[in-house]
Amino acid sequence: MELSDYIRVLRKNWLIIVVVTLVGLGAAAGYSLTRTPLYESQSTVFVSTQAGGTLQDLTQGNSFTQARVTTYTNLVRTPAVLDPAISELGLPMTAAQLAGDVSASNTADTTLITISAKDADPEVAAAIANAVAASLAGAVADLESTDVATSPIKLTPVQQALPNNTPVSPNVPLNLALGVLVGLAIGIAIAAIRTVLDTKVRSTRDITQITDRPIIGAIPYDPKAPDRPIILQADPQNGRSEAFRSLRTNLQFLDMDGGHTFVVTSSIPSEGKSTTTINLAVALADAGIRVALIDTDLRKPRVAEYLGIEGGVGLTDVLIGRAKLGDVMLPWGRRPLFVLPAGKVPPNPSELLGSRQMSQLLEVIGADFDVVLLDAPPLLPVTDAAILAKSTSGALVVAAAGRVTTGQFTGAITALDTVDARVAGIVLSMVPTRGPDAYGYGYGYGYGGYGTTPDVVPAARRKRRETDAEDAAPEPDTAPTPEQATATEPVAR
Repeated sequence: MELSDYIRVLRKNWLIIVVVTLVGLGAAAGYSLTRTPLYESQSTVFVSTQAGGTLQDLTQGNSFTQARVTTYTNLVRTPAVLDPAISELGLPMTAAQLAGDVSASNTADTTLITISAKDADPEVAAAIANAVAASLAGAVADLESTDVATSPIKLTPVQQALPNNTPVSPNVPLNLALGVLVGLAIGIAIAAIRTVLDTKVRSTRDITQITDRPIIGAIPYDPKAPDRPIILQADPQNGRSEAFRSLRTNLQFLDMDGGHTFVVTSSIPSEGKSTTTINLAVALADAGIRVALIDTDLRKPRVAEYLGIEGGVGLTDVLIGRAKLGDVMLPWGRRPLFVLPAGKVPPNPSELLGSRQMSQLLEVIGADFDVVLLDAPPLLPVTDAAILAKSTSGALVVAAAGRVTTGQFTGAITALDTVDARVAGIVLSMVPTRGPDAYGYGYGYGYGGYGTTPDVVPAARRKRRETDAEDAAPEPDTAPTPEQATATEPVAR
């Protein structure tokens, strides 16, 4: 991962990190406020030997004393020292309990022992430190004495413990700092785990890591999309409308070896493939391109419903010879856009879409239109889209950001590769417009030139449109075969 990836993770999970950090701070504050303040006092004793007055005696005595100091320091927390102090002060505790509040230390290369005592009462803490110091002196004298001689070691108090009114525990600033650091570390860890476990496709970067197919469009998320599926008609200057115009432009520059028939599909349902197909068809028609929109989703057709046209008769009726193409393919609006609804839902959709009649129908329609768009079912639940993609110029795969997983998207691409179908491009839909996964749009630039989309249709097709304008119902250049004539009829322009 690069630095930008780490920054993206932090931006994406900043709220979790902040919340967990505040929880850590609150826990530290709660702990500090519920602890009983403890006060500490210290007393110091000096350890010496009763040696002769010669230099040699003094040197030997000093070495002996330093060797003994460590032992006396450890002796402080034993019952031999603490029990007399408890009895003297009348403390309601045992030696083991007092040992938790008493400690001793020795400064290196010295014979000084510092005794520390803690208690909730500063007066008691000072009294315990002084009592333990006196008890240590007596315990050492008893332990170092023999039957024939007194102890050569002498412990002399050099600093009496005094009450200290500043508590040493809890250390509120330290606890708060530790709470913040621990909360921050846990928050970052949660953010990293969420990122690792997140398998959703959320940005174009996720798609480029799965496939090298071109990303030809990114459609922003619109919470009002269910109420206005055809955004190019409902709000032509909306940012989502501009995204479909960008998709139209990118589609024009795809090198499809002269083909212009595309299957629009997705990995799973509810990724916006139908609205993408319809809005792309409208955007192409707005640019003066003759477009044929065919609803090949023979399981859950939506085109007729979104466009508000009669969908009871359509593609299935043409394929079985019940109706002619010219009777059921309807113009929509004042654009050069013709729509072929799905018709009645058949019991064998895959067989119909993979039939020879379907291939012949696509040939006839493809010869009469600049662009043909087929709204097909998702790839993973059924094989319809893969069957159609093999017979067309390529497939446009719609991937919904935050909805489809990388595994599902990979499975859809694999399904197309298995049948040797060409993936013409990827369209990322429902892209967030804010946050770390937002796609860079630029919709605030202005629309002073709206409606002046350049004509990118090849000259040959433009010439054919000019001819069509002179003749409202031209005859096809080549007569269809008898079988084609039975199943199809050229659409009146």
